[in-house]
Amino acid sequence: MKILKYTNKGRLKLAFLLLILSVQFPKAQNADYTVIDKIIVKVDNYIVLKSELERSYLQIQSSGNYNTTKCDVLEGLVLNKLMVAKAEIDSVVVEEEMIDRQLDMKMQGVIAQAGGDAKKLEEAFGKSMEEIREELRDQEKEQLLVQEMQRIITEDITVTPSEVKRFFKNIPKDSLPYFSTEVEIGQIVKKPAISDEERARIENLLLKIRSEAIDDGVDFQVLAGRHSEGPTGPRGGNLGDVERGQMVSEFEAAALKLKNGEISLPVETEFGFHIIQMVDRRGNIYNARHILIQPKYSDEDFKIASQFLDSLKNLIEIDTLAFDKVAKEFSDDKETSSNGGFIRDASGANRISVSELDPGLFFTMDTMKVGSITKPMRFTMPDGKEAMRIIYYKSKLKPHQANLDQDYQKIYMAALNAKKSKQMSDWFKDAKHEVFVEIDPEYGNCNILQ
Repeated sequence: MKILKYTNKGRLKLAFLLLILSVQFPKAQNADYTVIDKIIVKVDNYIVLKSELERSYLQIQSSGNYNTTKCDVLEGLVLNKLMVAKAEIDSVVVEEEMIDRQLDMKMQGVIAQAGGDAKKLEEAFGKSMEEIREELRDQEKEQLLVQEMQRIITEDITVTPSEVKRFFKNIPKDSLPYFSTEVEIGQIVKKPAISDEERARIENLLLKIRSEAIDDGVDFQVLAGRHSEGPTGPRGGNLGDVERGQMVSEFEAAALKLKNGEISLPVETEFGFHIIQMVDRRGNIYNARHILIQPKYSDEDFKIASQFLDSLKNLIEIDTLAFDKVAKEFSDDKETSSNGGFIRDASGANRISVSELDPGLFFTMDTMKVGSITKPMRFTMPDGKEAMRIIYYKSKLKPHQANLDQDYQKIYMAALNAKKSKQMSDWFKDAKHEVFVEIDPEYGNCNILQ
């Protein structure tokens, strides 16, 4: 929602966008320029390289932010470093285990975007998965530190309904945003069930691998590198130190029953099937490694899931059951099921701009009538796995200028973010005097942090 222009209040958003892009695109591939690298900014013990600025600027431009200048991008990078430096001064930390978990999830997403083929990803970047992971680690740590600092600085900020109304009233009429077509669209997702044959295949494979470790003395880490289908496979299945309560319950229950060096029998979780080796345990902290095998699904498995969704569709259409109640009870998609199956926009509202829909949803919706539900269809989830879903097209709102009646949630979030940005701007004014900042004279005209 572009109610605010790029001012002091817009810096935080740009800084955060730079962090996201740096993790998603570790290097601009096939770039046609060469940068003679040098340090252009020092913020205490942290630096910004010229290549980092050029790469970030290219990524911002390629994401459609054409009005963002190179000075804007540099300021965003400096603010990120300032936040991280101040976090160090204030003893704000993020646990190494949290960084590893976030990296694992991101690596899974990156692999999924490559069609699930890690080798293709390695070929594209000219690096091993472990090298890619290590390259992203400092960026991930920086992102988590900035998020934690933002949370600490703005955690007490709230807005009342009267403040929302006052915020909206103060927006000049000619500056009110014009929203494109918005829709309420929901889904009920059903993942295919694992067949008895596939379950037996995986369990037998894991038991064979376990036997190699126990009976033949093969190093568990070597076996993990050879067999594990999880992102930790290339590093021997090592999870590092984990605090009790951080892993899924089935995994943790099995892990905490083990003695040091002991290997579990196959354990099923939402991620697949594991065997776990306990490395060390100290109170509520334990260090473990695992081997993950993910199930493969047949066309028959998807057919059964489709039939289940078809029966739900009939219950909703014939017996007039509420879609949201059925979604909450039966949908396998955690992100939308808690919201009655409906997809939310960035403000948390159920209405979402058609431009924000993923292509699969957009083209499906484009063939539907308002109030209708599709037949079960196969699709790829964000984690790269396939499932079945039905889609409900509840309502459509035509393009319109922002108003309190139709867009309260969006205006509420804009007011809240403006208040948080003001808090952050005030914080920056003080923080920049507590941290050493040196900027290369080449970029003196950018007037960073002034």
